[in-house]
Amino acid sequence: MSATEWFQARLRSGEKSKVPVAPEGAAKSASKNAPKPSARPTAERLQATLRKADEALSPRALRRVLADLQAVIDPRVSEVEGGRRAHAIADAYRAATPDERRDYWALMSEHFAADAQKLKTARDQHQAAVGTPDEGQAELRLRRALVSPRMRLLQRFAVEPEGMRFLVDLRADLLPCLKADKRLLALDAELEQLFSTWFDVAFLELRRIDWDSPASLIEKLIRYEAVHDIKSWSDVKNRLDDSDRRCYGFFHPRLPNEPLIFVEVALVDRISAGITPLLDETAVPVPAARATTAIFYSISNTQNGLRGVSFGDSLIKRVVETLQDELPRLKTFATLSPIPGFRTWLAKNAGDLLPRLDEKREAELGRLVGSVPPTAERLLAAVDGAASLDAKSPLRQWLMQAAAEYLGRALVDGTPADPVARFHLGNGARVERLNWAGDPSAKGQKQSYGLMVNYLYDLKRLDKHRTWLAEGKVAVSGDVESLYFKKG
Repeated sequence: MSATEWFQARLRSGEKSKVPVAPEGAAKSASKNAPKPSARPTAERLQATLRKADEALSPRALRRVLADLQAVIDPRVSEVEGGRRAHAIADAYRAATPDERRDYWALMSEHFAADAQKLKTARDQHQAAVGTPDEGQAELRLRRALVSPRMRLLQRFAVEPEGMRFLVDLRADLLPCLKADKRLLALDAELEQLFSTWFDVAFLELRRIDWDSPASLIEKLIRYEAVHDIKSWSDVKNRLDDSDRRCYGFFHPRLPNEPLIFVEVALVDRISAGITPLLDETAVPVPAARATTAIFYSISNTQNGLRGVSFGDSLIKRVVETLQDELPRLKTFATLSPIPGFRTWLAKNAGDLLPRLDEKREAELGRLVGSVPPTAERLLAAVDGAASLDAKSPLRQWLMQAAAEYLGRALVDGTPADPVARFHLGNGARVERLNWAGDPSAKGQKQSYGLMVNYLYDLKRLDKHRTWLAEGKVAVSGDVESLYFKKG
């Protein structure tokens, strides 16, 4: 079946295939629906005969699961046999209810930690050996003591071909429960540590995804697209059009048909100011050979279980290199990005921006909102329908200034407050331009009053911009800097 036939069949059947990764509010919703931890530690439950009301597995079943987990890392069995035993546990876990799965995590967390006494001894010996010829040997003993049985257990799950998929899904299950149950933090940290090694970019393959790719892979683009919803088969075909579009993803050998992250690129003749023309299926394409600018307009992570494992920076660099090899005329590499945290930030900080208005602007805004001086509440109410504001409106100017402040000066613990800005600025890009009505969709209005931003990847200045950010300074263009409010 061709991709076109497959999409037509899906559309005729009315089947919904869109499952965005980490949509707005998903984390909060998942946390609310997460299974609740038992009040008793597993050590106490294992000694009991009856379960309590908040416990999923009976003491007998709990003891059986613990024995199965311990058998996986039995030193008398080979790695292959340990992997086979782990595979059987994975099958049982998949068939378990959410509350029963929590019991699996609790057992892994509480019964497979590093030996506390051995760790203390090794740490004391290392501290005593610092600066002596025995320091290297003491460090080696400390490193060995830090390797928990839990780490070996998780490694055994990865022996089987489907083990990697299992562990990624297990962590995705686990993440929403961390806030409510701190006992799970060590298990989560070790999973993240393993994934950071197993999914290092050195082991990932960059592949282009186009209309000739398997239909099952194109379906995943629809499911995982997290920035601009794919509405139809013609929409996705337009995004994969060979003439002026490119799509690339990182793939892992153990998840061969599953893009871990993918980026959608438009080949154009200038930096784009709005998303609508880029998604317009009737727009006349710029021939790829004549394009001078590559616009990264959508980047989507697909695996919640790999949260904290960063490969977006490497993806963009690899894509830039690939595009430069294919299309030497490309000189400019930029994004057209949403500003997802802006409206929420402004609702909390509008009052702090008011004292930084000059007298003229304060009077103009006051007359428009019916309050001199203007109040934060009235200003926010006035800009709620931002799409209708005239180009010369002081309200529109104020909103653009506030967005510049948010992107260029709002830092949390030394990093940009906006999550998308944090990603691109952390990669060494700079805030290049703010675009009014860049995203007129309901989602764009809800997130940022419709504003979008271009981040420019100046390949010669990436390291310089990263250094600035480490020093608490955000790289911005002169146009964006000119929008800043005066210092308070």
